[in-house]
Amino acid sequence: MSNSSFSRRKFLGASLLTTAGLSLIPELSFASSAKPLFTIAHERVRLGFIGVGRQAMGLLNNFMKIPGVEVVAGADVYAIKRERFALRVQKNLSEAGKPNLAPKLYEDYRELLANPEVDAVVIASPDHWHAIMAIDACKAKKDIYLEKPLTFTIKEGQELIKAVRSNGVVLAVGSMQRAAVNFQTAAMHVQKGRLGKISQVLVYVGENPHPKPYDLAEETLPAGLNWEKWLGPIPSLHFNDQLNPGISLNPEKNEAVWGAWRWYKETGGGLMTDWGAHMFDIAQWGLSMDRNGPVKIIPASGDTPLTYRYANGTEMLLTKFDEARAGVKFLGENGWINVSRGNYDTSIKELEIGKEPENFTFGAHHVDFIDCIRKRKDPIVPVEIGHSTCTVCTLGNIANELGGSLKWDPIAQVFTDTEANSKLHYAYQKGYTLT
Repeated sequence: MSNSSFSRRKFLGASLLTTAGLSLIPELSFASSAKPLFTIAHERVRLGFIGVGRQAMGLLNNFMKIPGVEVVAGADVYAIKRERFALRVQKNLSEAGKPNLAPKLYEDYRELLANPEVDAVVIASPDHWHAIMAIDACKAKKDIYLEKPLTFTIKEGQELIKAVRSNGVVLAVGSMQRAAVNFQTAAMHVQKGRLGKISQVLVYVGENPHPKPYDLAEETLPAGLNWEKWLGPIPSLHFNDQLNPGISLNPEKNEAVWGAWRWYKETGGGLMTDWGAHMFDIAQWGLSMDRNGPVKIIPASGDTPLTYRYANGTEMLLTKFDEARAGVKFLGENGWINVSRGNYDTSIKELEIGKEPENFTFGAHHVDFIDCIRKRKDPIVPVEIGHSTCTVCTLGNIANELGGSLKWDPIAQVFTDTEANSKLHYAYQKGYTLT
């Protein structure tokens, strides 16, 4: 498949939505009694899951409800999570009245990628593994659903774009808020100028958004967990159960918390990338800055919040503005729109939405990925958009770490300050390479 078969038409054609606030991909109900809003071709798509922790369990349930999708394999470095994955697949098949076939299980994800029965992969591993796994999947010609944030470093995102396009694979990013009608409507009104010129965008992702140095106590490594493979390219760290929360199968006990690797600079990007990958994504979308970005980043100081400045003068501020809810507020000369999960509010009566908040679902984000595999099209959030969103998050962390204003070229994707360019990547350990 040639690279020219991918284009921006799908996204650009959908980015300015209808005034009725309709979804750019239909919202589906997967209840057995409900009729889908559109019918997908029923060619088989055989999925393999790489990383089968807490996030993967929700993705598994959603993907297995899509007609024609088969889950045939799973890979994880923790044996008990592989076992839970197989049991969940078989349980879902039994409940759907389908043949109860056990998926193939692997400790090493590369063995899954070598399986010719796998057409596409769902990658829900810790962030520091995203780029290497996704690039390896590109080389294996597997289509990819990659959890957000796209990558751990900006350099990784640049290389992943090259791998996706040179290998002609479909890569969808897990930015599912773009499938919810309230976020779609907010972006549409801002793009169409209904707020007038935008002066500021307020973004909130939670308290203490930046990652902190690893400070967890050392604990005994559990049986069945290959810790060296979990660490992969990052410098060695001692094990703590909070990084990879344990589970049990009898009695069944699933993860009580999300993996704490998100909160430490050695393994994640803090709330800046965890929630920022959702909220900065909506801000950039509304500002028509997908595949683009800010030109200056000013770190927080005193009462002044972290500020991103765009070439047109618009500023994006990381600050609390609506109780404690993570969200985005667009401020224009004609009024404002405030949007978050389950919420949409505006100062302009004509821009109000008639739907109740509980109906602001994420819709058919996963269906869109499967549909794009079959039609060989770019998904609603392709790799370039995932990268520009992830870059904004990481730029904020870099500015906070260096403690000074940074000038950024969003097209060349470099800092004018050479010291800051050293933060675009880190040195992989133990022989791992990016390409």
